[in-house]
Amino acid sequence: MSATSHQRITRLASLTAVHRAFHWLHLHQPQIRNWLLEMVRIPAPPFGEQARAQWFLDRFLSLGLHNVHLDEEGNALAELAPESAEAHPSPVILLSAHLDTVFPADITCEPREEPGTSRIYAPGICDNAAGLSALLSIAAALRYSHINPPATILFAANVGEEGEGDLRGMRHLLERGPYRDRIATAIALEGSGTAVVTRALGSLRFRITISGQGGHSWSDAGTPNPILLLSRALTAISELPLPSSPLTTLNVGHISGGTSVNSIPSSATALVEIRSSEFYALRKAALDLRHLLREMFQDLETTHQAPSLRLETIGDRPAASLPADSVLLSSLRSVDRHLSLKTELRLGSTDANLPLSLGIPALAIGTGGAGGGIHTLDEWYDPAGREMALRRIVLLLLSMTQIASQIAPDPTSPATSRP
Repeated sequence: MSATSHQRITRLASLTAVHRAFHWLHLHQPQIRNWLLEMVRIPAPPFGEQARAQWFLDRFLSLGLHNVHLDEEGNALAELAPESAEAHPSPVILLSAHLDTVFPADITCEPREEPGTSRIYAPGICDNAAGLSALLSIAAALRYSHINPPATILFAANVGEEGEGDLRGMRHLLERGPYRDRIATAIALEGSGTAVVTRALGSLRFRITISGQGGHSWSDAGTPNPILLLSRALTAISELPLPSSPLTTLNVGHISGGTSVNSIPSSATALVEIRSSEFYALRKAALDLRHLLREMFQDLETTHQAPSLRLETIGDRPAASLPADSVLLSSLRSVDRHLSLKTELRLGSTDANLPLSLGIPALAIGTGGAGGGIHTLDEWYDPAGREMALRRIVLLLLSMTQIASQIAPDPTSPATSRP
């Protein structure tokens, strides 16, 4: 933690406008709760976030934010820009929260409250309605306080963080969207608590499909059976050697195939995921998987009615980390010292994976309160104590706008965990 960052935080925290923002957060906890309850009722499965994105656009407009729009990927965006931004586009500090949940659209998301407590139950209430309500409340507090930041704050309710969404919203913002060359720092609001993810857990996800001619279990006996072949392949995959340092894991999460007990299936499919905290270990495990499958099916190519193998990459979340000397990390520690909070750094898989892999200072941060039952129908969130976490994010965000011009990303700089 540098003396410079500590002085910057102390000065920011003394500003009247910042106190107004804190005052808004204090007075409007009931409003933030109402936003949370209203939002969680709107289904937002992967690739089905449109209704929730529109809800955000309406709220952004009502707050009087600038350049409110839906981008080509479906991210709901709004700006709080310096007064000089029209003449001279400023660096951008990205503050985001993902719209999507793991639940399909037909899951009932009606929140229920536990009598005698502030705990609320609903699928997706913590991951990530808590983060989304924090995003909206911080935007509202900054508008109320009439803060004119020296860099543009881009508020993004983004799509595609969960599952096969494969970070598509963040990919668009950082790789194809109009802000891609201006983003100096990315802060992702993720769930409850106060832990901060600065090490990005990488993952590669594959769909393995084995196809054959299929047929009748009696009259076509001997025809290659894709389910049996897939079973043998998965047994071999489960025996692949994986390092314990860095810890690398492999999981088979879904298997499908076949139509009836007396039919030889024409195809069988499995979804496989590899995870690691290190880029090289992740790629090495993926290469071993490909090599194993290639060898298995080369031996079958000369047989009659040879089955076919298809291996598709359906997810690629890069492993990376925030350097220990990052000004973003120094600013976070200074904020925590000012607020008498403990800085808890974690490893995780979040929207911060992508900016970190591109060399952009980034982290994912909890938005306060407590939560549990994540990704289950009994998911819950308790907003008690949330106000301090929101103050923390406001100070960190404003601190990064002060130095955005000094940390604008260099597109030629390699990511910390890439070759």
